[in-house]
Amino acid sequence: MTLISSTYGKGRVRVMRINKVGAVQEPRELSINVMLTGKFSQVFTDKDNALAISTDTMKNLVNIVARENLALGAEDFCAAVAQRFFERYEQVDGVTLKARETKWKRLEIDGHPHDHSFVLDNNGNPIVELAAERGKLPEISSGVSGFTFMKTTRSGWDKYLMDPYTTIRETRDRIAATSLEARWQWKAVPASYENTNTAIIDTMMQVFATTYSESVQDSLYRMAMAALAAVPEIETVSLAAPNKHYLLMNLEAFGLTNENAVFLPTDEPHGQIECVVGRE
Repeated sequence: MTLISSTYGKGRVRVMRINKVGAVQEPRELSINVMLTGKFSQVFTDKDNALAISTDTMKNLVNIVARENLALGAEDFCAAVAQRFFERYEQVDGVTLKARETKWKRLEIDGHPHDHSFVLDNNGNPIVELAAERGKLPEISSGVSGFTFMKTTRSGWDKYLMDPYTTIRETRDRIAATSLEARWQWKAVPASYENTNTAIIDTMMQVFATTYSESVQDSLYRMAMAALAAVPEIETVSLAAPNKHYLLMNLEAFGLTNENAVFLPTDEPHGQIECVVGRE
């Protein structure tokens, strides 16, 4: 018997940083999973904890790096955390970080942005994944989880395979809605991760909103293609879209027509459409 592989770390390390520039304050809230690889096999196999880093220590390291880097965006902050592990602990060979950001939107009072008051931005959570090995540049991907959007027309589903099991009706006019899980892999560092991430989302939403959707598959592919064309610093785009269904209600029993006006919202069961699009 042998230990084939091992890793350990600290899950859901939650940290809020407040960067203050004069009277203006900027909150940055993250939940981070930290996982380490390295010279830790004896902890598993030989009851030897001499090189083991306590998971509580990992949490403390994140908080220390947070205090020293209040203004860093999520990608750069994760890179700083990984680098600190390498600098401080020779036994660490690899660091994997997964960060999920809670976004706060600045309140506007009397038409002006308030210095220190915010409301929760509920549409999706920015995410970052970083995998670092000692002596190598880290691999970083960014994205968004649970980003929800829809359009109420200019979407269809027709000309698909028909057999005795098929009951769904063809349509050229339906609601298209999803809660998107999106990730893009960086091949170069952008001028600003935050601004470029926003540009990627904006580009994909432009495609979704302004073009006819033959299917969720059709829209996802073209959204990813547009993002790659707009942002040369990314290598691949991964999209996963559960189809949030809106079923047309039959109101004939009440003497009423229903021309795409009243629907039953449901997401169970739902279609699940996923794709990865990259450069040739």
